[in-house]
Amino acid sequence: MNFPLDRPMQVAVVDDTQLNLTLIGKLVDRTPNARAHNFERPTPALEWCLANAPDLIIVDYMMPEMNGLEFIRRIRAHRDRDDLPILMVTASHERDVRYAALDCGASDFLTKPIDAREFEARVRNMLKLREAHLAGKHRAETLAAAVRRATADILDRERETITRLSRAAEFRDPETGAHIQRMSHYSALIARRLGLGDAFADALLMAAPMHDVGKLGIPDTILLKPGRLTAEEFIVMKRHPQIGHDILKGSSSSILRLGATIALTHHEKFDGSGYPHGLAGEAIPMEGRIVAVADVFDALTSARPYKPAWPMSRAIALLREGRGTHFDPACVDALFHAWDQVLGVQMRYQDEHAPEAPFAPAR
Repeated sequence: MNFPLDRPMQVAVVDDTQLNLTLIGKLVDRTPNARAHNFERPTPALEWCLANAPDLIIVDYMMPEMNGLEFIRRIRAHRDRDDLPILMVTASHERDVRYAALDCGASDFLTKPIDAREFEARVRNMLKLREAHLAGKHRAETLAAAVRRATADILDRERETITRLSRAAEFRDPETGAHIQRMSHYSALIARRLGLGDAFADALLMAAPMHDVGKLGIPDTILLKPGRLTAEEFIVMKRHPQIGHDILKGSSSSILRLGATIALTHHEKFDGSGYPHGLAGEAIPMEGRIVAVADVFDALTSARPYKPAWPMSRAIALLREGRGTHFDPACVDALFHAWDQVLGVQMRYQDEHAPEAPFAPAR
């Protein structure tokens, strides 16, 4: 819709009396930038008004098939016509009809016999108000579209920042970019299976890749050590959740704040034996419980320079054994209940080695 309007204002005139219809139609056509559409019967008039976008309806009260009140009710029953101005034509003594018409949604009245000057003034004013309303609606829609574009741009930049931050951690860790993709998609699948909603699942998809960003603060001699860590080295390694939280916390971005919580809690265990704070059960934020399952499952089933991929059956068995100790049982079950989608994620985000044949857990 362009403004100022590049078309005449469309006025539907509904009256079963031919003389009145002709008179009102001509008066409408005399109004600047207005065009009358005349209907002797209310049924085709109603069909036209619902199929098109009139700017004003002028309807008589006494008509066959349906009276003016019923006509207005049927128009107002459609939500996209609730702002359409409607003038009802009544006799001057029909006060009760006017009250009923207002209740039905009439905007104003014209009395019979019609006074040409009053008619032209009322119609002109109502059409000006209609044009102003449409212009305001158009401005609101234009502004909303601009806000959507700006929001999309912000989300794109935020997504790029998160991706680059996650990749920075990858470069210092043997894990692959495919691991980051898979575990974040597993996390989103688990969230949806738990009924946490699309908004939370989408946020988790963006935030989960930052779970190990704290490894940026771990010395290479420990992070890249090919053999088993000593007790002292493991103490240093266990600092990475807190480091990741400190990197991400306090952001104005809800995604980065979610990432901070994930970084801090994805090594906590359901029975309280995890780190860094030994949280247990529901004291561990749901996002941390979800990512713990997704991260471990993908780490087990992926090949690394220091280990082969576990057979799927062995990884499934470990998750089952860890229900209620290492993992939230609901999160493990949600992963298994989304098994077809899990296999789809594995196929889509493959490492360079050939994938193992699919194996389904017993449910």
